[in-house]
Amino acid sequence: MSGPLHGEVALVTGASRGIGKGIALVLAEQGACVYVTGRTVKEGDYYLPGTVGGTAAECDARGRESGGSGIAVACDHNDDQAVAELFEQIEREQGRLDILVNSATQLSDDLLEPKPFFEKPLSNLEMWDVGMRSYYVCSWHAARMMAKQKSGLIVMISGYTGVTYTYGVLFSATKSTVDRIARDMAIELEPYDVATISLWQGLTLTEKARDNLAKMADKMTNSVAGQKGSSVEHPGRVIAALAQDPAIMDRSGGTYITAEIGDEYGVTDIDGSRIESAREKRGGPLWGPIRENNYHGR
Repeated sequence: MSGPLHGEVALVTGASRGIGKGIALVLAEQGACVYVTGRTVKEGDYYLPGTVGGTAAECDARGRESGGSGIAVACDHNDDQAVAELFEQIEREQGRLDILVNSATQLSDDLLEPKPFFEKPLSNLEMWDVGMRSYYVCSWHAARMMAKQKSGLIVMISGYTGVTYTYGVLFSATKSTVDRIARDMAIELEPYDVATISLWQGLTLTEKARDNLAKMADKMTNSVAGQKGSSVEHPGRVIAALAQDPAIMDRSGGTYITAEIGDEYGVTDIDGSRIESAREKRGGPLWGPIRENNYHGR
């Protein structure tokens, strides 16, 4: 028995835990061979549980009936050489790449501290290095593979922060830029039938989010702390549906609210609940699909 994504090769970055892990598990469960990257190799290396090898093992277990599997690759996405070697490995072992999910994000330790940007260190630019620049680097490598095969889907994990102030200047600017990168890549990748989209996550109940809510909910913005929150697997379910959509190119270049796309495909969370959009409270995306807006300018 094989799943609907059997034979597909996916890469999910930042999948030791959190959203990346949830997405990787769903794609493997649907039958994909999933490369999972992360910096945590053994338990205890990070203050929260989860390792890249552990996620890959869970992918194997979840994909047992569908033909899905997980392959762990320890990778620092701030290291361009390591990233190049990652894609060389995928090319060598699989000869193709069908889905890239850019999820790896570096969050500064003082992210929730209510200080203005000029009272925080310039080292916080690490959020641009792994969260914006790293998305571009991975997309660059993936596009070179996908353009040759004339197919593929690149997904950016973003958020309402693209239009709504959240946690400070750098965090909001990172997500806004990611949305625009997806938009403009779509124009240049359209001739190769490669789709790029950006997905806005609301509150996702990752290990870090649960830890923050328990320790410092008062420092989190009301628009975030007041949300019900989704499981880490809900965005994976939405991405799996997108990957199976034969008309995915009609969505290319757009920024979408994950909850709303879930409604369109009839996707629910792991407990069967519907995830609600926060559009009314937090705003809507700026960028629609390039075909819908008839924008093909250079």
